[in-house]
Amino acid sequence: MKTPNHALSPMKCPVTLEDVDLFGSGAAEHWYEAYEILHSEAPVHVIPGEGLAAGTDGFILTKYDDIALVVRDPVRFPPTMSLGLKTLNESGKAPEEIPDINTMMASMMTLRPSNELYRSHRQELTDPWVGPGAARNAEMIKGHVDDLIDNWIDKGQVEFVSEFARPLPQRVMNGILGFPQEDIALVEKWGAAQVAPFVYGEGHRNILNEEQRKAQRTALNAFKDYVQQRIEDRRRNPKGDMISFLTQVTYQALGRKLSDLEINGIVYAMVIGGLETTQYAIEEQAQLLCERQGVFEEIKSDRSKLRHFTEEAMRLRSPTQGLSTRITTQDEVFQGVSVPAGSLLHLRWAAANIDADAFECPHQLNLERRAVSRHLAFSQGPRVCPGAHLSRLEQTIAWNRLLDRIDHLEYVPGNNFMHQPGIMLGTLELNLCFTKVA
Repeated sequence: MKTPNHALSPMKCPVTLEDVDLFGSGAAEHWYEAYEILHSEAPVHVIPGEGLAAGTDGFILTKYDDIALVVRDPVRFPPTMSLGLKTLNESGKAPEEIPDINTMMASMMTLRPSNELYRSHRQELTDPWVGPGAARNAEMIKGHVDDLIDNWIDKGQVEFVSEFARPLPQRVMNGILGFPQEDIALVEKWGAAQVAPFVYGEGHRNILNEEQRKAQRTALNAFKDYVQQRIEDRRRNPKGDMISFLTQVTYQALGRKLSDLEINGIVYAMVIGGLETTQYAIEEQAQLLCERQGVFEEIKSDRSKLRHFTEEAMRLRSPTQGLSTRITTQDEVFQGVSVPAGSLLHLRWAAANIDADAFECPHQLNLERRAVSRHLAFSQGPRVCPGAHLSRLEQTIAWNRLLDRIDHLEYVPGNNFMHQPGIMLGTLELNLCFTKVA
């Protein structure tokens, strides 16, 4: 069984509400104990002085119905990023004139500054590749899955994170964008720079210090230059990848072609959204198969239950535990707690996904659960994760092939299960042993 690593954490396991700290060093080792306390004692938990504006507070929401209400209404509860875009556009400056703006924000200023254009952006530019059109990548994904398994299938043991769960989405995203597979190490480094605030940032607002921000800017400028070279090449020599598509497509919502900077920003968004979530989902699914007796054999013998397994796994161990992503535009009341207009909401998706008022026996992995995809691991509503289709496809293909080639899976003794810092639920390494199909 999985060994609790509470003793390894610099933080003590919370016993009372006063002990709860979702953002301190070592918090990841105690998140699920904290959620039980928050649900029973403070389903709306104030973080004094931690709003976006001076003198305002942050509020942690942990109940399913509250968070579902918020994410389904981006007008009443606008994303924090949309407020930033509004400020940038009202400055009257072109994206190229704004210092230190990353390419994703620069492209969003022109391509998707409103909810209407956000919808058009998805339908026209990203859905054909990572949304409903993600099935076009199935054979490519299967090839990478098999290639990775081939590297360790005869060894009987694998460090599952570095040898499978991490490189799979990296390879897939490189293939979609048209990056050479030999550049994976570079793209991994730049992807890490993109998500640095969510790993090393302080508090629920994920704030980096000046040294960290400088290092991030340096890395992202190098990534921008790298992508620019690919854009220029694909304009001259289009191929069958997403960057080639973006250089050729007419964006009907604006009635024009895309600029290099806009394409660069879309690529940025693909990388930041296409690597981490899938890695951690697959890695935690492997842990559940080691821990929940009989589930491996059940889905191996009946693949129709595989989708239920992956969805239940994402509900039970949400890859992204929570983000401070929405603002209240009016006074609100959640669970009897008054939340003033202008408050910053931290949406704790992982807590909502084990809310007993929303899911019967919430800690049970139930392969017969109805409406199995109603969890909030990808959020919901008009701003649901654009790459959810791709991630689900990768997970399904990965486990189908793993189940084809492995008869048994269990932990190697000695795993400590320590998680990386930040808001993602992901162990730093995971050593597994298995029996190869004869």
